Amino acid sequence: MFSQRVSHWLLLLTLHLLLSSGGPATAGKLPAIIVFGDSTVDTGNNNYIPTVAKANFPPYGCDFDGGVATGRFSNGRLVTDFVSEALGLPSSLPAYLDPSCTVDHLAMGVSFASGGTGLDDLTAEIPSVIPLSQQLDYFKEYKEKLKVAKGESMAKEIIAEALYVFSIGTNDFIVNYFGLPLRRAQYTPPEYVTYLVGLAGDAVRAIYDLGARKILFTGLGPFGCVPSARTLNHDEPGECNEEHNEVAMRFNAELQAALRKLNGELAGAQVVYAETYSIASAIVANPAAYG
Repeated sequence: MFSQRVSHWLLLLTLHLLLSSGGPATAGKLPAIIVFGDSTVDTGNNNYIPTVAKANFPPYGCDFDGGVATGRFSNGRLVTDFVSEALGLPSSLPAYLDPSCTVDHLAMGVSFASGGTGLDDLTAEIPSVIPLSQQLDYFKEYKEKLKVAKGESMAKEIIAEALYVFSIGTNDFIVNYFGLPLRRAQYTPPEYVTYLVGLAGDAVRAIYDLGARKILFTGLGPFGCVPSARTLNHDEPGECNEEHNEVAMRFNAELQAALRKLNGELAGAQVVYAETYSIASAIVANPAAYG
């Protein structure tokens, strides 16, 4: 129920993105959805790297087609899978590192995401997963594969008209900043937020320079309410850590401002912020209303 509600909300944002772009894609369907991020959008890349951060075993995948644990950190499909299907694309996005996927599969959508990663490359080092910088390198490699398989003209069209999604940032706080001492010794919470938002902007600029034009970047949810944060909340055991939630809100506010600035600077780009905090907060406040 949670995934379906969030998926529906993201679809509305996607439609806003398309209808406001004024480009050719408004008259037809998008050719692909291309995804960067963490476990919220990892469709199985961690299966193919040496890390403890894996989801290729039960009970993961219990509600996926056939009850298969695909490497998604979920009981079933992810939000980006639902978005892909709703846009007339495949009902599940392939993982870039899946050796069974051909370029033809990847041409209609691909996830470069890796569970456990973050905007800060140090975050990825902790569980030995794929940093965002490597995901961007994989995207460059993907472009070259498309050119070979589809021809330069078709590849250029796919890259220009695709929808790009970033879902990333929570692990930078939960796993890294509040979990280990290094970044806390270097940055205050507001300073670290600003550092991460700068990295988010750099990532958007990087894919723009590689041809991306329709970009959706999700904000953070109230990560102070996840089970680990509640468990480690020594002041109020079992309750949400409001200090962490305030950091999430600060991050979201700075991210929105940065994306608005990028919209004004990147000619022809549509960069949309996807707000998730209020949805997740409503679920935490009244779980019975969400199944």
